[in-house]
Amino acid sequence: MSADSEAPPSLRTKRRSVVRGLIKTIRPHQWVKNLFVAAPMFFHKDLFSTTSTGDPTLNLRVTSNAILGTLCFCLLAGAVYTMNDLVDVESDRVHPVKRDRPIASGAVPEGLARTFAAVLVLVALALGGLRLGLPFAGVALLYFAENVAYSFKLKKVAFLDVSLIAFGFVLRVVAGGLATDTKVSWYMLACTALLALFLGFGKRRHELASEHAGKQRAALEAYTKKGLDAAMLVTGLATAATYFAYTLDEQTQAFFQSNYLWLTAPFTVFGIVRFLFLVSGRAGRGLKAESPTQEMLRDVPFVLNLVVWGIVVVAIVYRLRPG
Repeated sequence: MSADSEAPPSLRTKRRSVVRGLIKTIRPHQWVKNLFVAAPMFFHKDLFSTTSTGDPTLNLRVTSNAILGTLCFCLLAGAVYTMNDLVDVESDRVHPVKRDRPIASGAVPEGLARTFAAVLVLVALALGGLRLGLPFAGVALLYFAENVAYSFKLKKVAFLDVSLIAFGFVLRVVAGGLATDTKVSWYMLACTALLALFLGFGKRRHELASEHAGKQRAALEAYTKKGLDAAMLVTGLATAATYFAYTLDEQTQAFFQSNYLWLTAPFTVFGIVRFLFLVSGRAGRGLKAESPTQEMLRDVPFVLNLVVWGIVVVAIVYRLRPG
């Protein structure tokens, strides 16, 4: 008999509630952002190799390293979200949605949350260092340190807060390249930074629409809706232009041995425009989710476009060749 089964029903219920609260605190639904760690692998033309019979086979080393690297950043992200909720516990309690978060509501004790975050960090860095190498662990540690600085101080500075979020995405891509021994192009880093800025400004735009915006996040007092709309427009256009330039670059075409990668650009443009419509409320409904990331993952046109984009990229990189 397990210790849990011998415990009184009320204690078992409380334990399950705490476990559910911890899982909710680390926000697994937000871990989709850590797929940026796997981006270098996705654009690695040798992800598939050919067997002696001529059949394609998955490069297990590259794939397993990318998955492990992504897992490490998911654990770090979970620790960061927990740390953020600990720092923001008072402001979250005045938020109409965030006040129901496990730490703010008291469902998860603050002391337990601190210990849980520390364990997540140690496990992530140990896994990364032992399996993927010290350079990967160094980038992962820098990512965590940047988020610590963000959570305790720098998130209160308008525009710097979003810039640090974008830098975090760039670090994810760099770490993914180290994990899979894949060279990361400057185009990929530029596209990642610009796209992250675009999404970050979108999140601030969504938060600014809240009734208690100033109490929820200090930096919001320095933002305006018009300013954020302009920032989103500029970064969105820059992201699309940079991605299009990447697909037409001679080195890109030579690396992938294909002149057709530009066909994926319309999907990128659609995704950017769709996100703009979602954040602005012009998609036929207001944002009901806690963040634009959650909203776009619930949006069928956006998700369908993303899936088709992925299929077309794989088809071009691994199938189509200029003839």
